[in-house]
Amino acid sequence: MSRRRLSPADDASAPAAAETVSGEKLQKVLARTGLGSRREMERWIEEGRVEVEGRRASLGDRVSGRDRISIDGKPLEAAPAEQTRCIIYHKPTGEVCSRKDPQGRRTVFERLPKLKSGRWISIGRLDFNTSGLLLFTTDGELANALMHPSSNIEREYMVRVMGAVDEDILQRLLDGVMLDDGAARFTDIQDGGGDGINHWYYVVLMEGRNREVRRLWESQGLTVSRLKRVRYGNVFIPSRVKQGQWTELETKEVKGLYDLARLPVKQVKRSTIKEKEVMERQFGKRKAPAATAGRKPPRRPHKKR
Repeated sequence: MSRRRLSPADDASAPAAAETVSGEKLQKVLARTGLGSRREMERWIEEGRVEVEGRRASLGDRVSGRDRISIDGKPLEAAPAEQTRCIIYHKPTGEVCSRKDPQGRRTVFERLPKLKSGRWISIGRLDFNTSGLLLFTTDGELANALMHPSSNIEREYMVRVMGAVDEDILQRLLDGVMLDDGAARFTDIQDGGGDGINHWYYVVLMEGRNREVRRLWESQGLTVSRLKRVRYGNVFIPSRVKQGQWTELETKEVKGLYDLARLPVKQVKRSTIKEKEVMERQFGKRKAPAATAGRKPPRRPHKKR
């Protein structure tokens, strides 16, 4: 990617141009705000949707924190500082992952702590009828890297299946089946126990296509009656975080996410005293669970033949 060369008419403003060159690449700044990946931001620039200081931006432009950037004619919110925050939210069923819902349904963003600057960006999504772990960050670059198909990050789900499941079905789901949008498979299936026609399994995917867990089971003539995400990469839902509650990730866990994304670790910005009080107050609403409450059913590895 080459930088834009200055024309003779630009000579008079050479000092200002030099200052711009010393800044960050425009697409990197845009990606960090959570608008999309760097490649997608490059397309926006090429399409003429981005302006810097009132002029149409070009690939290779660099910007500083003082530059005014607009997208489709609307001013861009200031990019977040070189700090990051990451939280876990335990999504209940009946919430959508968009910021606003035309049907008036509750969104996952409504219960998150309010930010004075920047915004929460969801790392992946869960559908309306799926509960479990959702990660949020203020770093759009981190979110985009973790969601990119090439990241190959494990996502583990606890799923209750209705119907008769035999070894042949489990093997097909491990080997791979063809869905409407291409081949898909679980990389691991473990028995979670259960009686009658309802049986629990723990399944692992390496991607996040729409309703993929449900569609895989449906391809075998089975119905998913409950679905919950319990792990994303190396992050699990803490047992004390109940549905509708959130908690801040520890510094070690945040570092683990940056390692997964193959990005340099940013300084972790901790929650404010008020936010900590709110977080602890939500945990105080419920009595501590019994010693066995958070224990998972026994798990049996299902190996390939």
